[in-house]
Amino acid sequence: MTDILSLKDAETASAAASATSSADTSGQPVTLVPGAVEVLPILPLRDTLLFPGTIMPFSIGRPSSLQLLEESLPQSKLLGFVLQKDKQSESPSLEQLHEHGVIGRVIRMIRQDKGVVILVHGEQRMRIKSVVQTEPYMKAEVETLQSQMPAKEDDLAEATVRNLRESAEKLLNLRPDVTEEVKAVFSTIEDASTLTDILTANLSIEAEAKQKLLEEPQVMRRVESLQEHLNNQLHIADLQSKLRENVSSEFSDAQKRAYLREQLRAIQKELGEDSSSEEQVEDIRQRLDKAEMPEKARAQATRELKRLQVIPSQSPDHSVIVNYLETLAELPWNVLSDEKVDLHKAQEILDRDHYGLAKVKKRLVEYLAVRKLNPAGRGPILCFLGPPGVGKTSLGQSIAEALGRKFARISLGGLRDESEIRGHRRTYIGAMPGRLIQELKRLGTRNPVLMLDEIDKLGADFRGDPASALLEVLDPRQNQEFTDRYIDVPFDLSQIIFIATCNTLDTIPAPLRDRMEVVELPGYTEREKLNIAKNYLVKRQLSEHGLTEAQCIWSDEAIERVIEDYTREAGVRNLERQIASVTRHIAASIAKEEITEARITPAIVREALGPAHFVRESKLQTSAPGVVTGLAYTTAGGEVLHIEAIRFPGKGGFTLTGQLGDVMKESVRAALSLVRSRAAQLGIDPKIFDKNEVHVHVPAGAVPKDGPSAGIAMFTALVSLFSNRPVSKDVAMTGEVTLRGLVLPIGGLKEKSIAALRAGIKTIIIPKLNEKDVPDLPDEVKQRLKIIPVETVDEVLQAALEPATQKT
Repeated sequence: MTDILSLKDAETASAAASATSSADTSGQPVTLVPGAVEVLPILPLRDTLLFPGTIMPFSIGRPSSLQLLEESLPQSKLLGFVLQKDKQSESPSLEQLHEHGVIGRVIRMIRQDKGVVILVHGEQRMRIKSVVQTEPYMKAEVETLQSQMPAKEDDLAEATVRNLRESAEKLLNLRPDVTEEVKAVFSTIEDASTLTDILTANLSIEAEAKQKLLEEPQVMRRVESLQEHLNNQLHIADLQSKLRENVSSEFSDAQKRAYLREQLRAIQKELGEDSSSEEQVEDIRQRLDKAEMPEKARAQATRELKRLQVIPSQSPDHSVIVNYLETLAELPWNVLSDEKVDLHKAQEILDRDHYGLAKVKKRLVEYLAVRKLNPAGRGPILCFLGPPGVGKTSLGQSIAEALGRKFARISLGGLRDESEIRGHRRTYIGAMPGRLIQELKRLGTRNPVLMLDEIDKLGADFRGDPASALLEVLDPRQNQEFTDRYIDVPFDLSQIIFIATCNTLDTIPAPLRDRMEVVELPGYTEREKLNIAKNYLVKRQLSEHGLTEAQCIWSDEAIERVIEDYTREAGVRNLERQIASVTRHIAASIAKEEITEARITPAIVREALGPAHFVRESKLQTSAPGVVTGLAYTTAGGEVLHIEAIRFPGKGGFTLTGQLGDVMKESVRAALSLVRSRAAQLGIDPKIFDKNEVHVHVPAGAVPKDGPSAGIAMFTALVSLFSNRPVSKDVAMTGEVTLRGLVLPIGGLKEKSIAALRAGIKTIIIPKLNEKDVPDLPDEVKQRLKIIPVETVDEVLQAALEPATQKT
């Protein structure tokens, strides 16, 4: 009840009003007979209603309402008070007002700085029939209405009214702020209509609910509706009384705040006006229901939801549980993207996005074909192996597009914390799920294509070993029950297509490597780079720089100059960067209106990029004893190595320089031992080894070098040195050597052969066991290089050595 003290004033005013009902304070006759029609000024009310038999104060501030009072009150104190439908409206029209209102008598008017305050006594219900005037304020014909009272002999009606009165008295008794005088005044109200009007005016209910009670002509219907509101108020007051009884009179500020919060929650719950915390709990419950979670996950979520309901929102655990439940609700437990495998479309996408890579594309189409025939099968985990910039990541995107699945990339480079994969336990501050669960939550599907980029650059320290954590993730027979430590319930990863990328296999632990099928993406040849630049890179850079193909025409010679002099890579990433630099140079000139179009030539490339950045190792200009061209494989592709050996008088010492790794040092020593063991067969004086020092150097000393594949090159250099027979400058070689003189197979044949072709070499010597890799070499390599497979070092010498020169 909002203003229970007005009951006494209302009773007094009601009696006074009934004594003067035939005339207002101006002395003019006023008819308030039911059904009578009068023309009265209409005063709109925003959110407060006037009821018959009550006295209410109203603050008037609208200019139109102030003018109404100034002009109307001198003639008559009776006004029509009507609730407006939109309380924000400043000048409501008839359509914006409720039809029913109350005729009120202005008892007193008090002027203030910002308007006036009037004290009004409610006289009788009325209904607007028609509008007589709209400006400067509204006047209307109103019809007075009579409440329909129940028959006096109706016992049920009398019992219902008595029950309402008792409920009201009980409510007054539960309110400590209501005095005994007020209770006594209330007990004197006999008329049922007056009782309902006064109760309605003083109850804390919405204005629209009060308006419905005002419009109700049947008194008994008003009584029944009021009884429902009173029961609700009684329940709230009863809860308040119990809370007051259970709390000690002396308690700390913290206890006081807790008590008030509990009191507020109880009131809001009974009113159906749940607090934000309750709304949040209900919202989370609905989202969990929609998530279609497995039984284990649902049981866990239910337990946490029950905890959330009893934990105060100010508790630190509250936000932790909310974040956890929201994560569970947002995970795609049963959401799958529609997969449509069209092999012809897949081939078109691969051909559109990637030049060459025929063997790789063939393997990917086979992979997709198997998925089409057996969608539920557990396919292999593909691992794209190749140097930077060859298109490993974009191949994964093409697979996702061909399957119609969503794609995400997780960079594993430098990852050292196992929790990045398995998630953090919720006991830690700032805990969150692992990267896998986070990506699935972001994508909103359980079967995306996930690329694990740079898997060869995983680290490990005291926080765990991420590579070991990936063992479960990448095992198709285990990942259907993957348990992230944060969500702490199994999640099925078996529908995800995992694709890994790496630059080398050496740093990947053997158990993790065993779970993946390696698909090699070798570096591109010069001709392949030229075609990629013409068909993809140049067009993309022209588009990004706002140029058309007519404004910037690239010649093949210019692209070749960029490839040869400004890039040193197996892929095309830096090539695109240099093309962008030249394109920017032209775009700036066109923007300055210095030129309208340009044809890119090698001269313009040099003008834009400056002097050549790289001078590639080329073939030897002349043949000399002790100098051999070897072939090496790096993460940036193949490279040519010039191995140099010299001898000078000494005591048989042996020196190695060029920042050689342990494996390469062992290859040199094995080669020297082999040469000394075959000295007589090779026509070398055995005593020469004890009388000379030997120094083997591999230029570019700042670059680390390692690996066994330079074995036959080291052997040939030493034989050439001691026999004084030069090695042909057009020959390069690669292969591991044994102490028995056998030539063992090597890796990276394609990259090494491309490097030889780029350097102008005409013949390469390879191990016989690598002959199986020759069909996979680019056609350009097979056409322009003479490839000699060998089994022993004797065949190497026969193919590489030239006739002996005169000894100096």
